[in-house]
Amino acid sequence: MLVRDAAQLDDAIVVALGSNDRGVWRDCREALEAALARFRAEGIDVVARSSWWRSAAWPDPNDPPFLNGVVIVQTAHDPQALMEALGRIEAAFGRQRSAANAPRTLDLDLIAYGRTTGNLDGLILPHPRAAHRLFVMGPLAEIAPGWVHPDGETAEALAGSAPVGKDAAPLR
Repeated sequence: MLVRDAAQLDDAIVVALGSNDRGVWRDCREALEAALARFRAEGIDVVARSSWWRSAAWPDPNDPPFLNGVVIVQTAHDPQALMEALGRIEAAFGRQRSAANAPRTLDLDLIAYGRTTGNLDGLILPHPRAAHRLFVMGPLAEIAPGWVHPDGETAEALAGSAPVGKDAAPLR
């Protein structure tokens, strides 16, 4: 689903999903689909979703490749409660935070919560590195090309200039 309504984009709650360790699932795609199915139980409704994008692991391309995607959601949760819900989903999928950027069954990042900006008790919004990652901005541009980052750039423009994950491409 493509989101074009400016008011809807201003209020957009954007969550990025990623996996490069299939865990108990057949593959990372199945793990990500199962994670999306858990959102509703946590009070999170998906209103738009991108296709899945494959990219080399970053920063270590020797790790298994990633499958990534982005969803726009609606929820009654405030940003902190949403992060807690996302953390519960990650934990249910066996996410272990052993080392930075280690392979993981599920990675859920809150990219944006409407136009909220700043540091909310350790939660920085929008996500401080998302604008530089093609594996985030590419999927976001696919479903909401006109979404505007607080720096004034659209998701589409950020996808075109993202320096990290330049190999990211949608699965076809």
